[in-house]
Amino acid sequence: QLQLAESGGGSVQPGGSLRLSCTAVGFADHTIGWFRQGPGKEREGIACISRSGMLSHYVDSVKERFTISRDRWNNVIYLQMDNLTSEDTAVYYCAASETYDTLLTPATYDNWGQGTQVTVSS
Repeated sequence: QLQLAESGGGSVQPGGSLRLSCTAVGFADHTIGWFRQGPGKEREGIACISRSGMLSHYVDSVKERFTISRDRWNNVIYLQMDNLTSEDTAVYYCAASETYDTLLTPATYDNWGQGTQVTVSS
């Protein structure tokens, strides 16, 4: 049974941290990406990790603040988010792709989770 399910969202003050989890059952051989869609904004890819967990990629807006990691034993992909700002407010999605080379190209991700809300506000 294939499953992508995000958890860990919530409300946090600017400068705070959150860790999102993506339970990815049936996608051990897939690249997993994290995407987000803020209010009035288009969906954007922010980080991805290869099936082995050895390769990762970040967009500039989250580089040095977010860390993606993969627990292959438990089929969970994490997104540690530090030093959050109001610009990080969005619904966060994880998605699975059969390829890593295309990085965060949305069209290459065939399976998506339902999303989890992250709100950064004082």
